[in-house]
Amino acid sequence: MCDRALPGERFLGRVSRKKGNYAEVTKLKTITPHHDSVEAPCEYASDCGGCKTQNLSYEAQVRAKEQQVHDLIVHVGRFSIKGTTILKPIVPCDIQFHYRNKMEFSFGAQCWVPRDVAMVEQALAEKGCSLGLHAPGFFDKVLHVNKCLLQSEAANKVLAVVQDSWQDPDLGLTPYNCRSHVGFLKHLMLRTGRNIKTGCPEIMVNFVTSSYKPELLEPLVNNISAIPEVVSIMNNVNSSVGNTSVGEEEYTLYGKPKITEILRGLTFQISPNSFFQTNSHQAEVLYKLIEDCADLKGDGSETVLDLFCGTGTIGLTLARRAKHVYGYEVVPEAIADAQQNAQLNDISNATFVQGDLNKIDDNFGRDFPKPDIVISDPNRPGMHLKLIKFLLKLRAPRIIYVSCNPATCARDLDYLCHGLADQGIEGCYQLKSVQPVDMFPHTPHIECVCLLELC
Repeated sequence: MCDRALPGERFLGRVSRKKGNYAEVTKLKTITPHHDSVEAPCEYASDCGGCKTQNLSYEAQVRAKEQQVHDLIVHVGRFSIKGTTILKPIVPCDIQFHYRNKMEFSFGAQCWVPRDVAMVEQALAEKGCSLGLHAPGFFDKVLHVNKCLLQSEAANKVLAVVQDSWQDPDLGLTPYNCRSHVGFLKHLMLRTGRNIKTGCPEIMVNFVTSSYKPELLEPLVNNISAIPEVVSIMNNVNSSVGNTSVGEEEYTLYGKPKITEILRGLTFQISPNSFFQTNSHQAEVLYKLIEDCADLKGDGSETVLDLFCGTGTIGLTLARRAKHVYGYEVVPEAIADAQQNAQLNDISNATFVQGDLNKIDDNFGRDFPKPDIVISDPNRPGMHLKLIKFLLKLRAPRIIYVSCNPATCARDLDYLCHGLADQGIEGCYQLKSVQPVDMFPHTPHIECVCLLELC
């Protein structure tokens, strides 16, 4: 594996790690560029760990992602799809830049010095401190970033204002040092939503700090609140040595504690730590595909089980045509948001329960009737074997598996359709369709919507 090398590109590299038949290579120099290579529009593309394929044409990106899904479904999932219509053509993203509604930047005590000379001078001018994105392979070094082409223009305004002022020595603000665990500023999280009435962008700014000292943040708050799109400035306090962006305490420094987003005709309240689909525009496309696969009759006779429901976005979009939706999620804050979102949209036929789906026991399934449709949207590790065994025993007529990791998705589809031979458990589903959806242009990530029907 070689990071930043494009398929078909000839390059000079150095083996940095080798184990068995697997090796990691550091790219040193391109000999023959990929025939679909393009000039990356972002000045940080060659050093930032985010948009690793900006230098590949978008058409080539989606072709590669579609092929990746095909290969995994065949080789890992053990499905024969040649001559079938199981694998659908990938759905590209109409908006390839400024599509992310959430970006998290880090304050760093050590600045990453990139290869570009101009950026080196800039880094040195920052006296070793920086605000930006973590350099690939380094937990303690941060690449100084003035703007990000993936987030909204309004969010970039906020980033520019913070960059211009946070290192003013008169403010006494210090970046958190991941090694010494000393410092105040940890993260700057920017979220973009849409106003319910106008549809215009509204920005939430969230400072993650090691302690609660609002007087230190007051000058920044005054500068940022002058930006018209900013409607919320929050402070999450994370006093632990861990450098996560989720705090133990949350304070409102300006405006309201939540912003709104509109999705499939529903309104969702988003708090600083809420999970929400990062690409709102493409989430509309994704959820429409899920609705099409669900194919609810609309007469209020069908029950939906929504596993890994998050803040309830998928379940609530289906509730309008279902008898009842039962959602399960491990994060209590997400369940609280889901319950509030149901109330906000006057949806009374949705029940959301906090629980760890990786630790279910024989009692799981007794609190809801047998569903007609199961929606499963796990995180990258996929579903636990306990949950897969439960689904094989439950035998719901249809399962819609939504995945952000085609490798674990193919594995789980194999279990559901072909069974667990080593444990004497037979599969009972037929794979009807796999629909790749590009949610994150210029990255290797790909989403899939898979429909399974009971044999």
